[in-house]
This record gives sequence, C-alpha cells and structure tokens, in this order.
Amino acid sequence: MTQQIPQDLPAHPEPTPEMTGVRNFRDVGGLPAADGRRVRPGRLFRSGHLAHATETDAEFLASLGLHTVFDFRNAADQALEGPDVALPGVRNVNIPLSDPADGGEFWRMVREGGLDQLRGLLGGGRAAARMAGSYRAMIRDRTAEHGRVVRALAEDSVPALLHCAAGKDRAGLAIAVTLLALGVDREAVVADYLESNAPHNRYRVRRDSEAPEAHSPEVMELLAPLFDARAEYLLAAYETIDGHWGGVDRYLAEGLGLTPVTLERLRERLLD
Repeated sequence: MTQQIPQDLPAHPEPTPEMTGVRNFRDVGGLPAADGRRVRPGRLFRSGHLAHATETDAEFLASLGLHTVFDFRNAADQALEGPDVALPGVRNVNIPLSDPADGGEFWRMVREGGLDQLRGLLGGGRAAARMAGSYRAMIRDRTAEHGRVVRALAEDSVPALLHCAAGKDRAGLAIAVTLLALGVDREAVVADYLESNAPHNRYRVRRDSEAPEAHSPEVMELLAPLFDARAEYLLAAYETIDGHWGGVDRYLAEGLGLTPVTLERLRERLLD
C-alpha cells in the first residue's frame, strides 16, 4: 500500500532546546490526536542517549519533572556509549529493543570496515533494505516490549522520556506506537519522526579511524541509510501492522494486548 507523506506538515508547534551532550531531543506535545485533541506538552519526550549529557543538560532534563526514562539500548550499546547520567528522583527503565548479538559483526564492520567491505555490505540498496527489515522485525517481534511501554505510560510513568542510542529507530518506533495508540494520524507521526534528520538532531557517525579515507564521501554515502530517518522505514512498520494485524486497532488489541480501558487511560494522561 502506497502512502503519501506531505512534506509541509508541521510535527508540533513549539521549538525545543538544543542540548550540548544529548542529541535528537524533543517534546512531542502539540501533535494532533484523536477526537480533535492534541498531545499535551510536557508529558512525552524523545531523544538520543543521555550518557554524554553535560551538567547543564542534566539540569534541564531534571527541570522537566520526569517520572521515568525508558532506555531502549541493549548491553552492547551501553558498553559503547556508557550509562545514562543519573537524574535525581527519576526512575530509569531499560527495555532492550534489539539483541546485542544480532548484528554485532555488522556494526563492527560499519565502524571499522574499509571501502570495499562497505560496498559489499551496504551497496546496491542493501543498507536501506536492512533498515526497513529491522523496523518490520521490531513491530512483529517486540510486541511484549511495546505493550509494556504503553501500559506503563497509561499507569504512572509520565512525564516520560523515551530514548535509544540515536533516538531515531528504537525510540522512534516506540514513540510511533504510542502516538498511534493516542489516535495521532500516521502522517503526523512520520513528520515527527523525520525531524531526526535536522542537523542538530542527527547522530554522529562513529568510525574507529579518523583517517580521511574512513570518512570519504563514498563511505559516508554508503553509511547514510543507516543514520537517516527515512519515511520508507516507518512505512515498512505501518505495512507490517496492516499486513499482520489488519490495522492499528487490532495491532493494539491483539498484538500489544491493550484494553479499551488502558487506551482511554493513556489518552487521559497524554492528551489535552
């Protein structure tokens, strides 16, 4: 099913501050949701990891009155970047949305591989296909984790910050699932997702070598699909929801096990 994404659809009305050590932070408040309502500002935030947050960053995050930080990184991610900074009085919940053994060799090649290796690994559309496939797999295979997140938000965990490493893929899907549960239009969900491409939001590509050839234009072009937010990736997730469950309502009920009572409680907590 082909879905058109308008290029001029605003994701939310208010700009969010830029932090020095935290990438891709934003409040998803303001997005249009069910019954003419909107996502309430100051309730649901998304970002990249908090491991490198500066003291000023941490002070800002503490000022948000967060109840819970959901960290979707796996153990390998945390070993690479480090643990999140501690925020006083904030609960940190780690729910890995990817297996550290899945793709470990692949990501080592991304960091260390030479041009010929990267051509074989990522060229010819293989990088983008891998990303779309990972989105399909997370929707299909991580229903228990996504259901747990949405139920926690409905019960007691807001205001909440959801993050992974870059704040784009795992956090992007968890936010997308939550927004769909709130009745946010699919196009608005994609518009918010694509904000991860803004220069101040983008994850910095990690290469083990600083030599010029390790960051040549061709290398960066080969790596780009892994670090871009592309509408086609989120549309692959939508297609999985539609193809496997027949639509969002059945996905929420049968896939995530969410009851009408839970969905109503979620909307009361997160919508204006």
